[in-house]
Amino acid sequence: MTTYIITYEVNDNSRKTKLKEKLKEFKSYCPIHDNCWAIRSEDKPAEIRDALNTVLNTEDRIFVIRTGTHAAWRNTYSDKNSNWLKEWL
Repeated sequence: MTTYIITYEVNDNSRKTKLKEKLKEFKSYCPIHDNCWAIRSEDKPAEIRDALNTVLNTEDRIFVIRTGTHAAWRNTYSDKNSNWLKEWL
């Protein structure tokens, strides 16, 4: 399994809610902030993008990138999120 960072710009709240529900379908996920999540998947970035694209329209933006070896953050949503990031990034 690989950890990916997903960032997005979705201006419609209904589509943003659908996107977040779609992100929760991955086996392991962690919201980083309102427009950025981390997920774990065996899929390739283009496959993840295409799966998420099913709830987006042509005005929405999405970016999928495999994580590297170093990361830093401040003020996660909870200790649970911080622990997830420590384990999988």
